[in-house]
Amino acid sequence: MNNNGCRILIADDEPLIRKSLYEILRADGYCASMACDGEEALDKIEEKGFDIVITDMKMPKLGGMELLKKIKSKKPNIEVILITGYGNIENAVEAMKVGAFDYVTKPIVDSEIKIIIKKIIERNQLLQENYDLRKKLSSTSQKDRFHNLIGADSAMQKIYTMIEAIANSRATVLLTGVSGTGKRLAAQAIHANDSMRKNNPFVEVSCGALPETLLESELFGHVKGAFTGAIKDRKGRFELADGGTIFLDEIDTFSPALQVKLLRVLQDGDMERVGDTKTLKVNVRIIAATNQGLEKLIKENKFREDLYYRLNVISINMPDLKSRKGDIKLLAEHFIHKHNKESSDKKITGLTKEALNILEKYDWPGNVRELENTIERAIVLTTGHVIDKDGLPDSLHKSYALNAGFAKSDTLKNFLREPEKDIISKTLKDTKGNKKKAAEKLGINRTTLYNKIKKYGLN
Repeated sequence: MNNNGCRILIADDEPLIRKSLYEILRADGYCASMACDGEEALDKIEEKGFDIVITDMKMPKLGGMELLKKIKSKKPNIEVILITGYGNIENAVEAMKVGAFDYVTKPIVDSEIKIIIKKIIERNQLLQENYDLRKKLSSTSQKDRFHNLIGADSAMQKIYTMIEAIANSRATVLLTGVSGTGKRLAAQAIHANDSMRKNNPFVEVSCGALPETLLESELFGHVKGAFTGAIKDRKGRFELADGGTIFLDEIDTFSPALQVKLLRVLQDGDMERVGDTKTLKVNVRIIAATNQGLEKLIKENKFREDLYYRLNVISINMPDLKSRKGDIKLLAEHFIHKHNKESSDKKITGLTKEALNILEKYDWPGNVRELENTIERAIVLTTGHVIDKDGLPDSLHKSYALNAGFAKSDTLKNFLREPEKDIISKTLKDTKGNKKKAAEKLGINRTTLYNKIKKYGLN
């Protein structure tokens, strides 16, 4: 909503105040109208509709408080600004509890009215944007079809297309990409789109979280007495996933012995429980994931080449968040909605433009997982209804300041001037102005120090 599109009604029985506000708002490009009392204001609201009503508390026929209550009962989306005298401030505060947006005291200061109107417009724009995003998230089946994978960027659209293309095949899939890019969600999306397997189990194993001995038992099961503590037969994850999908995260942590056993399952569907000689058949689709370069591990003889080719029938590389920053707003809104549901005492409606700008300038080494953690933290720390820059961690502020500072500098040399000046100044203070000691501490000769003192005006 820009100024030209914002419709404002001024209701006041004092012609001078009414006309003065009318002229001021019209000059700023607002679509302004006037009413001399509350009843005329109600008629005009019914006839034309408005975004903002500015009304005096005391008017004949229908006062500001009564007008506010009628507006909020019939048109709750209209924001009301109250004009009050000094003696009516308590009533104005009470009116805000009823639903007024803000109040101004007489004598009216033009700039104060303009600031409040600007706040209303910015908030309404933010609410509309958030509504549009929520509508986009809820109206499209993409979020459901792809198991909460979020993103409209072209890189993510390619991922969606790939998932749809491979879902109904029997091919093994290798998911690659750095931590926090959504490999687990992609695996779940493949399973959910597989018409033959989606109603059967999806079993996930975090291979890097278990030592080799436990991992073997976890994957293949064991029989009673196979090792100390094996007090009864136990099915492994492959058996539990029979007919469905097994997701092996951090496949690069497999020991050579486990790699051989996995290769056999891939080739023939055959496996034995630990401590058993009986061969079992399993029908499982394997999706593996790694954030390591398996080709490098092959060269180092840490990963079998034949297993790699069995796993890498279809490869999907999940893009990092740095390469799809256009999705940050969409993801942030998704996480706000998600964590609002989990927090009964929070109703966060969105982000300020400044906070969003900081999020979009950050490089996100932890990717989507780091973004979610940041949003969750901000929700906890935010006392209002909108996340602002103060709710974001220091690391984001420092990154933003660094990028902004460098953007203003023509060269790296210019960018480094201020830090160098600060360091020299601090060192001179530490040495109480002793330039010889300062030069020694800085690791430069005295002539260079003198030149820099002169250059930065530190005399």
